[in-house]
Amino acid sequence: MSPQSQHKTSFKLLAKTAQCISNTRGSNAKIKICAEYLSGLESDRDLELATQFLSEGAFSSVSGKRASVGHRTIATLAAEFCEIDYEKVFKPSKTASGSSSETIQRLFENIPEAKAKWKTEDLTLQQINEIFESLYITSKRDAKQQILLDAWKRMSPLEVKYFIRILGQGSLRIGFETKSVENAIAKTYSKELETVRYARMISGSIGKTAIMAKNDTLDEASFKMFSPIAFMLASPIESRAVTDLSEYIAEEKFDGMRCQAHISDGRVELFSRDLNQISSSFPEIVEFFSGKQLPDLVLDGEICVFKDDTILPFQLLQKRMGVKKPSKKLLAEYPVLFIAYDVLYKDGNPLFDDLLSVRRDKLEKISNKYSIPITTQMKINDQDDVEELFQRALDHGNEGLMLKRKDSMYEYGQRRKSWLKVKKPSGSLDTVMLYAHAGSGKRGGTYSDFTLGISVKNDDRYEEEFIPIGKAYGGYSDEELKKMNALIKDITLERFGPTLLLKPHLVIELEFEDIQINKRTKAKYTLRFPRFKAIRWDLSPSDADTLKDVERMYQQKIDEERSRQGKNPSFYLPS
Repeated sequence: MSPQSQHKTSFKLLAKTAQCISNTRGSNAKIKICAEYLSGLESDRDLELATQFLSEGAFSSVSGKRASVGHRTIATLAAEFCEIDYEKVFKPSKTASGSSSETIQRLFENIPEAKAKWKTEDLTLQQINEIFESLYITSKRDAKQQILLDAWKRMSPLEVKYFIRILGQGSLRIGFETKSVENAIAKTYSKELETVRYARMISGSIGKTAIMAKNDTLDEASFKMFSPIAFMLASPIESRAVTDLSEYIAEEKFDGMRCQAHISDGRVELFSRDLNQISSSFPEIVEFFSGKQLPDLVLDGEICVFKDDTILPFQLLQKRMGVKKPSKKLLAEYPVLFIAYDVLYKDGNPLFDDLLSVRRDKLEKISNKYSIPITTQMKINDQDDVEELFQRALDHGNEGLMLKRKDSMYEYGQRRKSWLKVKKPSGSLDTVMLYAHAGSGKRGGTYSDFTLGISVKNDDRYEEEFIPIGKAYGGYSDEELKKMNALIKDITLERFGPTLLLKPHLVIELEFEDIQINKRTKAKYTLRFPRFKAIRWDLSPSDADTLKDVERMYQQKIDEERSRQGKNPSFYLPS
């Protein structure tokens, strides 16, 4: 392999490209950088891995593979690599930066004990993939740690940062998600974006899609059972102008977990919204479907805790999520139900291009024949109908309503006007800004991501005055951002690279969709989808809400009275 070719296929080049994208403003400019990078990859395999690493993680989203390396394992190992105390040095540094990978990069760059261990090589994308595969097939924690240590010694700190982010199966946090990678593929190979997106949806793999685009075979993309497709998404009704509500039907929006069920010849696999396989967590659903002589099916629906004719809150469903072998006690205490609201595939035929009304007719026939729970659909004509049904949904303990155009196709991975959500008011807390994190892309040069905290001043469990409860980076105007950045200069206590530790001063009313238990955080709770509701210039830190307020709100959610399904059920099960 020539040096030039080696360079093009090096993981170092991918890491530099990712960092360049992160530092660049504007989506078009980011796409151009990525397209230039992809155009230099000559082999199909390198192209497949590069696009996969940039958007899906260490493994293809449809592979079912996970490296199973925890955040704590990586963090403690990094501290060992740097020969520093985990509790006294690493944890405070991580808290300050808000990112383990960012912290590790900076420690590796600046600590002599770490720098002395580098023997950097120009590792290829395929060599990195081999490391990921080794982590996947290795079960023992000590062995995984040794693989990581050996790998890190061969990388630069920048490579280590992106290696960790890719390994985490999450976003690279460079303002460049899967849709942007699809755009880059289309630009690189002069293809229509919709054609690329359809091929990606149908194949379930961004890497395979890139290869098809390169080889001019996008038209050969075909749907395969047990390869999950991107879910269709809904827009908030507030963001869309609706002129004629009679064009829509209404369904209750469940307080559950989105799920795609693939069923063929007795085999059943369940996939979450992020396309992870979750079958082992819900064996009763697998058993329910496998016990029926169903045709080949792909169903879109919701998993809910259902007991005593009542849909129970999402917080209780959390107790089942991520549990690979739920105990008999857990199964009995939190029984779940799959409620279908769409059919995407039947008997060898994809149904994405069928109208909703046609897909619904097929779903009802399947439900009636095989006794599968499906949503109740309700006609609406005007806003009065919406308000009446919305209240009924809240009485059931559900989140609100879904409004779906009768003539809509299944627009995979898109958030369009075809589906609208009407949700109950979110909760809110008065929080204190604790950290400010430098933005990237169009927000480069400003502090636009913030860690917010709640008061534990009078809580015997803590020594601090405030502890973090969530991060938010939206909900404010450009003018408000400028004003906050001007104030931040005056209340900065300490700088940690791109992160500032702030004097508790600025109060933010933080809006969120829900409260969840998260034992990995200091508060033991986290907020679901937090965002700025208002900057409370009129309040002081002493006015902030407390951890006890969070605990109370969480318990209220669990204890709130919910009506049984009764005469107007949100779903029905044919007898």
